[in-house]
Amino acid sequence: MPARDAATAPEPVVRDRLAYRVKRLLLGPPLVTEQLAREKLSNPMALGVLASDCISSTAYGSEEMLRILVPVAGVAAFTLLMPVTGAILFVLLLLTFSYRDVVSVYTRAGGSYVVARENFGPRVAQIAAVALLVDYIVTVAVQTAAGTDALISLAHLTGKGYTGLDHLKLPITAGVVLLLAYGNLRGVREAGRTFAAPAYLFMLAVALMMTVGLARALDGGLPHADVHAPGAVPLGSPEPGWLYGVSLFMVLRAFANGGSSLTGLEAISNSVSAFRRPQGVNARRTLTVMSCALGVMVLGVSTLAHYTHAIPYEDGNPTVIAQEAHLVFGDGWPGTVGLVYVQLATALILYTGANTPFTGFPFLASFVAEDRFLPRQLMRRGHRLAFSNGIICLTVVSLALLLVTRASVDKLVALYAIGVFTGFTMAAAGMAAHYWRRRESHWRTAVNLVAAVVSALVVVIFAITKFTEGAWLVVVVFPLGVWALIRINREYREEAAALENVPPYTTDRPQWRRHVVHVLVDNLDLATVKALRYAHELRPDEVRAVHVVTDEPRARRLAERWDASSGTTVPLELVDCPDRRLRHAVAALAARATADGTTALTLLIPRRTYTFPLGRLLHRDTGEQMAKALQQVPNVAVTVLPFDVSAAIERLRAADRSGGSSAAHGTLS
Repeated sequence: MPARDAATAPEPVVRDRLAYRVKRLLLGPPLVTEQLAREKLSNPMALGVLASDCISSTAYGSEEMLRILVPVAGVAAFTLLMPVTGAILFVLLLLTFSYRDVVSVYTRAGGSYVVARENFGPRVAQIAAVALLVDYIVTVAVQTAAGTDALISLAHLTGKGYTGLDHLKLPITAGVVLLLAYGNLRGVREAGRTFAAPAYLFMLAVALMMTVGLARALDGGLPHADVHAPGAVPLGSPEPGWLYGVSLFMVLRAFANGGSSLTGLEAISNSVSAFRRPQGVNARRTLTVMSCALGVMVLGVSTLAHYTHAIPYEDGNPTVIAQEAHLVFGDGWPGTVGLVYVQLATALILYTGANTPFTGFPFLASFVAEDRFLPRQLMRRGHRLAFSNGIICLTVVSLALLLVTRASVDKLVALYAIGVFTGFTMAAAGMAAHYWRRRESHWRTAVNLVAAVVSALVVVIFAITKFTEGAWLVVVVFPLGVWALIRINREYREEAAALENVPPYTTDRPQWRRHVVHVLVDNLDLATVKALRYAHELRPDEVRAVHVVTDEPRARRLAERWDASSGTTVPLELVDCPDRRLRHAVAALAARATADGTTALTLLIPRRTYTFPLGRLLHRDTGEQMAKALQQVPNVAVTVLPFDVSAAIERLRAADRSGGSSAAHGTLS
């Protein structure tokens, strides 16, 4: 009879597991790898998509500076706010020059991690890796918490002090994080108009607020906020010479808090490969426009706070930017419309900015995993071609951070700038080293070196001034994180060395003289018969069936049935196990069988599998445990042979329905 053509052979029916069916229901059908290529971004689209994280920090940067200054300087804090803002803008200028070089030279995604790896080596680059990973985690928490604050502030200012949403801040914020995670697990792309629109809506909102505020200020009609309102941060009473000593320490704290305004500046460097060609030129132009927009918006919000005396509140609501919008647009329906637009645009940009880490974190984790400093599971694309493991890790840690801090932006900012500015330091220092080695431009070397020094100073200032407010956690996490990544890499390198160290005398021919096969028997059934057939196909020198005795009456019944069966010629060996430690008994049996050093043992373990959860619940699975127990025994190979019991049940039911029950039951009766 001619062999059946492989092309016409029926494909086996593989039943999907319940978990996969649920995943398909929630996430949709799987995407194929060919769908991975995505449309490149034009500059206007890239600005809208990639600038969300950066420009959205305008909503809370100035407020975080005032939160430190007001309790010390009192009303004078609104004057001192301007020079502190000026210092922040100077740092922005330096970092913009530095990152313009980054995106011009390194057009592959990865940002400061790639820069540090190429210039300082992979081990030093893990400092940048930990900094960016921490930054992404905290960004999700800060952005979503600040977005919820924007909505709560809107309720405060339009609902005459209504505070019903205050107690729902954490659930709302956590819900947004879960929604973003779900969207990204479904394969939501950055390069969509949906994610670009909020950035332009927010820029328009701030521009409108600044324009109306300037017009009213020139007309002398710009009102002041009530700095003594209930719930507002208490005003300090500065004494002569307050700008020295401890109070100078507070100014440095305000500067460190204001550094949160610059978060997200690295987003373009992490996504250079998404731009149209020439990628470096387009990324550089977009970065320049984004930095200019950020600088103008931060200066505008601080200036409005300077003139309106919009003051932070202890519980975070209403926010400073919400008060500015309320004061600038005034009362009445036009003012309410303006306030609603600003706050909705603010909430939208903050939530959209929180989406950026859901792309950046998994990609960065995959790069680090590719360098073997993180588990390789982070390199795998999931059901919808997203790096699902990275998205899930980011979601879990971000939710835990929100839970611990009760979604307080002020507490979260204490964890923020250290990671951000460490990444800035590594990128700028890497570019300085790049130009120094090539002797290409002394000016670029100097600018990047200054940017690195200033960023490092911000890290030090933040670590010292915010240490007791939560920065100690990041200070501890950083070295531990770097150590953990290097430890993972060492484990991977040792594994590779052990597997690749093949002696010259090693061949693929067997070194033993005798091969025996043992089939572990729990019962005489189809699973055991399948294993016995497979044992004979191996053509061993000897085949044995082994039953480990933990129940003597049951073992006797099995032996009697085995002897009475005419379907097998393999003898059944009973191995006593009075202490019922199955794995130890099987390991001892294998050791005895291979004790002479010239005998190889293949142990076949029938494994009964069940499609339905009830079947898995009613039967324990010891096959994998047996295999693990024997992996240290030399000259022993373990093979677990699955047998689908659920499929056999379906066949039996079909036979019963067709009247063939006697034949179906006769084989094992």
